[in-house]
Amino acid sequence: MTTEANREWALKAVAEGCARGLSQAAVCRELGIHPRTIRRWKAQQARGKGLKDARTQASGRQGHGNRLSDEERQMIVDVCNQPEFRSLPPTQIVPILADRGIYLGSESTFYRVLRQRRQVQHRGRVRAARKVTRPRGYQATAPRQVWSWDITYLATSVKGAFYRLYLVEDVYSRKIVGWEVHPNETSELAAELIDKTCLREGIRRAGLVLHSDNGSPMKGATMLSTMQRLGIVPSFSRPSVSNDNPYSESLFRTLKYVPSYPTKPFDSIEAARQWVSDFVHWYNEQHRHSAIGFVTPGQRHRSEDKALLHARDRLYKAARAQHPNRWSGATRAWQHVPTVWLNPPKHGSTAQPIAA
Repeated sequence: MTTEANREWALKAVAEGCARGLSQAAVCRELGIHPRTIRRWKAQQARGKGLKDARTQASGRQGHGNRLSDEERQMIVDVCNQPEFRSLPPTQIVPILADRGIYLGSESTFYRVLRQRRQVQHRGRVRAARKVTRPRGYQATAPRQVWSWDITYLATSVKGAFYRLYLVEDVYSRKIVGWEVHPNETSELAAELIDKTCLREGIRRAGLVLHSDNGSPMKGATMLSTMQRLGIVPSFSRPSVSNDNPYSESLFRTLKYVPSYPTKPFDSIEAARQWVSDFVHWYNEQHRHSAIGFVTPGQRHRSEDKALLHARDRLYKAARAQHPNRWSGATRAWQHVPTVWLNPPKHGSTAQPIAA
């Protein structure tokens, strides 16, 4: 609040500055005062009201006389802890008390008092929301280190009935290393698929990371015991967070949007298995994946991608040397992708990578 003397000095400084050829806005900027404030003071002075701040006469709250007493705060706490109100928030308690002709304070006052007593918490029988930590990040530098798997539905000709497609993908190479189609989803079928896939891929040492969501087939007793027997490290997504399992989600999108995907439901489980078999062969050996340098997952899985990318690089450089005027810059960078992250740490995080 500016005193009357300071206001007079400011008006005099503005007048002197304007007399020297400066603009009022420039003088106000130097004084740290808004031009509208100067205009208001001038108008107040012209009306003969002087420069005294009228707000000094206001009957606003002075000091801390509006604070609740200790007895009033304790009364609010006692009411909130009564059996009738212990499961209700202040937004429910205050209106109920008002209907009974009782006023102890506003909802914000109730919350403030409860916060001071450390009693602001979830009230009621509904389970309070819990914070779920981000899954650990795993870094794959070669095939057979980190796998991702999930189950998706395949429509059948029977309305409301679906086949279940189990798919296991190698995160490093993007190759589909295991798949099966079944009429239902169980932990036993999932465990059998993982067992077969490990045998086919030659997994002979502990340490393979297997990532999935939190479905019952993924966390069933049979599945967990099989993983423990094989020395597999389990990794699970957060509930309802699809971004924690992006590789399987992306694979299912590719599967269901590929041009060859049937426009009509599958008539039999044999037909579904035959189509998936054809898709897996196309995906692994013909589809050039954008995230791994446009080589096929099978080529990367067999470590053929380095030679292929190197040959492409030589070809482009030779083409540029032959017709340099057709190139405005460097040739396309056909680079090998050395590592792939599953749930990478946030940018700027100091967390150390966890090698698979």
